[in-house]
Amino acid sequence: MPISRRTLLTSAAGAVTVIPLAGAATPYRGPLQTDPFTLGVASGDPSPDGFVLWTRLAPSPLAEDGLGGMPYRTVPIVWELAADERFRKVVRRGVTAARPDRAHSVHVELDGLAPGREFFYRFRAERWISPVGRTRTAPARWAREAALAMAFVSCSQFEHGYFTAYRRLAEDAPDLILHLGDYQYEYAPDTYNIPGGNPRDHEGPETVTLANYRQRHAQYKTDPDLQAAHAVAPWAVVWDDHETENNWADEVPEQPDPGFLARRAAAFQAYYENMPLRRTSVPKGIDMQLYRRLHWGRLATFHMLDTRQYRDDQGCGDGYKDCPAAADPARTITGAQQEAWLLDGFRRSTARWDILGQQVFFGQRDNNSGPQKVLSMDSWDGYQGSRARITRGWVDAGVRNAVVLTGDVHAHWADELKLDWNDPTSRTVGTELVCSSITSGGDGADVASGNHSWAAWNPHLRFYNNQRGYVRTRITAESLTADFVVLPYVTRPGAAAHTRATFVVEDRVPGLHRVADTPTPSPELRSAGEPGDLGAETVRQETERP
Repeated sequence: MPISRRTLLTSAAGAVTVIPLAGAATPYRGPLQTDPFTLGVASGDPSPDGFVLWTRLAPSPLAEDGLGGMPYRTVPIVWELAADERFRKVVRRGVTAARPDRAHSVHVELDGLAPGREFFYRFRAERWISPVGRTRTAPARWAREAALAMAFVSCSQFEHGYFTAYRRLAEDAPDLILHLGDYQYEYAPDTYNIPGGNPRDHEGPETVTLANYRQRHAQYKTDPDLQAAHAVAPWAVVWDDHETENNWADEVPEQPDPGFLARRAAAFQAYYENMPLRRTSVPKGIDMQLYRRLHWGRLATFHMLDTRQYRDDQGCGDGYKDCPAAADPARTITGAQQEAWLLDGFRRSTARWDILGQQVFFGQRDNNSGPQKVLSMDSWDGYQGSRARITRGWVDAGVRNAVVLTGDVHAHWADELKLDWNDPTSRTVGTELVCSSITSGGDGADVASGNHSWAAWNPHLRFYNNQRGYVRTRITAESLTADFVVLPYVTRPGAAAHTRATFVVEDRVPGLHRVADTPTPSPELRSAGEPGDLGAETVRQETERP
């Protein structure tokens, strides 16, 4: 679709770039009768001089046509940015257009702001005013920032529970939040069920069309706990599979589907419309530029990856397999262009911490205690050539501290990364931190030992817990501290959160130092039944559609 760029208003405080929107629409006439800000507000992709502000108008968010109950007309939206929460010190103000061809979503991309500052923002459509969001610019590119409070999350299945973990994350008020995929799920109601039944239901059928995906994103965005997490800090998002379809791989769907590419294009457009992404991520048909880099002064560089859009199909029909294709050096999970971009980023890096924000398990997880290696074909284990090139790339580039952040598997894990997985004595060259799900899989259960049974023959696997939650980090020049935060239940609202374990990664010392291990506080809050030996079937269900 041809794109024309328009700046609707330039304030006296500096230039404002409004995202490109295409297509004609009838000018809006007549008042909005009900509050259109039912989906909240969000910000994202902070830079030293700006960020993206987002909202979407939807007075009837669950409307089947995906347009949120809005008229098919353009609606002007006033936005404000202030230095204080009460908006006594407004530093920018402008007008943008919410247009029906983008589901009345807006992305206001700001620049020219002071680095390392906190800001507050809001929107107005006619007489309606949105909630207030809090955001911040990143530190100046060469600033030696003292500390960063960053949290990361993944896998929020609306049907499987309440988004209390998002609320607890918002209460932590971090500086930056990473979402590492499976922000929403594509399934029809009563398709992906947890034991005891799902406490909530999806609206609408399995998502296939643009209207379906818009409706599903809107349903998730109506959740007040998710809205609170979006409003508290800027986000950096990447997708995994369920934003489109389970375990898709580039142009290959999970099951044969002649309409998959049309479905993929619809999913990409809806994802962009509902996320605080820059105009560089505007989809072009079945393509969308999602991998990108965020800098937090000289303290940290975040390399946000896309391991779905460019990968080869999973080997041997997917699942856990002893599969020769996994070791084929020609196979890729990132695609050649993204791999080259990442390796170049390692060579150019001057950051204390180089952090990969990505989707699927990076380290090796062999579920077989015998001589065969039985590995997940959907994870980096299924693309060992990619993993070896990237690991060797950060070692050869002299990256000071390499940390991989991961979602997908619905459980907390922490593991140490080896230079050569075929050599048991190979040195540790990095660290992986894996967050559990927000809800996916239901309540789960505490694992008293803090270890998975596979750790007996995978000694680099240092921690495991099967409760829902998120990972909270504090990054300084000297160390990265990771708190594995858990909730005892999600199938009913209101659970308290606590830190199940804390690990520290010290500067220039790859690997994990365990400094705390706190069991679930009281037996009555624990999920029923502690798992015993968690074998191949358990982890298979974490990464594949049941």
